[in-house]
Amino acid sequence: MRILALETSAKAVSAAVTEDGRLLALGFQDTGLTHSRTLMPIVEFILKNADLTLQSCDAIAVAAGPGSFTGIRIGVAAAKGLAVAAEKPVAAVSTLEAMARNVSHADGLVVCAMDARRSQVYNALFAAENGRLTRLTPDRAISLTDLAEELRDDPRPKTVVGDGGAMCYEALQSAGIACRLAPPHLVMQSAASVALAAEEIARNGGLITAQALQPVYLRPPQAERLRDRQQKAKSHS
Repeated sequence: MRILALETSAKAVSAAVTEDGRLLALGFQDTGLTHSRTLMPIVEFILKNADLTLQSCDAIAVAAGPGSFTGIRIGVAAAKGLAVAAEKPVAAVSTLEAMARNVSHADGLVVCAMDARRSQVYNALFAAENGRLTRLTPDRAISLTDLAEELRDDPRPKTVVGDGGAMCYEALQSAGIACRLAPPHLVMQSAASVALAAEEIARNGGLITAQALQPVYLRPPQAERLRDRQQKAKSHS
């Protein structure tokens, strides 16, 4: 199974190709440039230099959320376009589950964290043992205070990963909870992990059509929240 994967959920952008658990190609960029400018050139570059084509891939995978609303939309739209053009199925991968794979070798508790603003993180917890992950919570938006209380009595070693990892690590340390931050080359989201997660989805019969692919936001975008508040204010005036 050969997977082309896209990761656009945060500031960094990446694309990767894996085949049966082996990383064939990876392109990663974290320069602050918009994903709409950088994603497709990265895809074209890694395919060309690995002597691969879109048609030679068996499926397209994407980190479908949670994450940056704009980033997720760009990634999902790109995955849809590629899948339709090549007539390939799609794997919709949880951003948090994919990032947990970065540190699945570190036995203990994996604390996934993406900055969700307002002292919250998008979070999921996984148990890592001998390179295998077991999901302990659903993907969720949670305050750093509530997360610290949830972890306080858990004795397992804790590894924090994700673009919100540094913020989460500092909050947990301040709350007296021992943990370690994943090293720089593993802390950020990566399309390689998205592709590996997609391989498991494919083995379990979870591939979908491009038309069925939808972004996962966990909470409404800021524009929708503002509109709802305005409508409520009008209804009470």
